[in-house]
Amino acid sequence: RDEFYDRPSAPADFWIKHPQVLAGMDLKEKGTWLGVTKEGKFAAITNYRDPASWKADAPSRGKLVSRYLTGSNNPEKYLRSIFKKAHAYNGFNLLLGDGRDLFVYENQGEVQKLSPGIYGLSNRLLDTPWPKVQRGKRLLKRALAKKGEELEDALFHLLADRRIPPDSELPQTGVGLEWERLLSSMFITSPVYGTRSSTVVLIGKNKRIRLIEKVYNGKPEPWVTSRFSFLQEKQS
Repeated sequence: RDEFYDRPSAPADFWIKHPQVLAGMDLKEKGTWLGVTKEGKFAAITNYRDPASWKADAPSRGKLVSRYLTGSNNPEKYLRSIFKKAHAYNGFNLLLGDGRDLFVYENQGEVQKLSPGIYGLSNRLLDTPWPKVQRGKRLLKRALAKKGEELEDALFHLLADRRIPPDSELPQTGVGLEWERLLSSMFITSPVYGTRSSTVVLIGKNKRIRLIEKVYNGKPEPWVTSRFSFLQEKQS
């Protein structure tokens, strides 16, 4: 999760009002960026970078994640329910799963069911060939050859990658060259904006769900690490 350091947020935990939900929380709008539930639901959102179409009065995109996690709709039905009103929001991509299937809604596009495989999603569309997306997919493929702690370490190594590609490889999204450079690495650092947290979610064939989160907040190490592990409950 990349965000301005002064935007208040809470680390991942089970929510008091919705104890089946495990997620961080944006304390400004009360939404979230990524979360799971005890029943195996999964949701994550990324912003779609398009400063030319930015709307200052748009509703919070994080609420799209929290409403799915706290609601009863399946992924496809939920995504289709927001399809007609997606234009009211600033650009976003939304990934939703239910422990069986994974769906994606791409900015102002269609609802798509994903086949098993390796995908990359940043602040454009699914598998847009930005340098960090392509590099991330390569590192993910290598990581998935590992197991246990080695797998976890490899995934966080991927998320901590600070490689900045040459200017000639940078996308042109309308934010200017300085910001294109700043935003081009998987782990972002600057005096005011950067990677606030990194999260790994693992769902095993035995239905065990593991969520590990590292919170940074722009401060030097040691970072705060939280670990959660539980068996998926039967869906009602």
